[in-house]
Amino acid sequence: MLDAFAKVVSQADARGEYLSSSQLDALTNMVREGNKRMDTVNRITSNASSIVANAARSLFAEQPQLIAPGGNAYTSRRMAACLRDMEIILRYITYAIFSGDASVLDDRCLNGLRETYLALGTPGSSVAVGVQKMKEAAIAIANDTNGITRGDCSALMAEVSSYFDRAAQAVA
Repeated sequence: MLDAFAKVVSQADARGEYLSSSQLDALTNMVREGNKRMDTVNRITSNASSIVANAARSLFAEQPQLIAPGGNAYTSRRMAACLRDMEIILRYITYAIFSGDASVLDDRCLNGLRETYLALGTPGSSVAVGVQKMKEAAIAIANDTNGITRGDCSALMAEVSSYFDRAAQAVA
């Protein structure tokens, strides 16, 4: 697991090259935008419980068969496992946002997750819908301009969105 800086440096080192000006510019921009990145992570982390709960509530309203007798989230134990998984995915997405790199999300969370869900009989498409609902809520919270570092956050929000999309694709 490497952050964006270590990844760029290790790749250049493996090639025996100096960092290019475009690589330096990208890293400089990441430092310049660091407060926005931390504000985004703090907002998502501070609201993680409501993001997960609201996403689950919306998912179960759209797919009531999941919580009906025989459904994958039927019984409090299965419901708790579902909410736990959603929370874990969200937590690893915040790690990716903070580091500016998806490798921690891939390595520690997504690798093998689809296969696990298949083995458990959990519908990956439903998990993917839940992840997309978390994405909508997290971006709405992170994109709120009250009390955060000012500036254009469109690139950061696109990055945040890409981590959620990556997670949804990994389980679908």
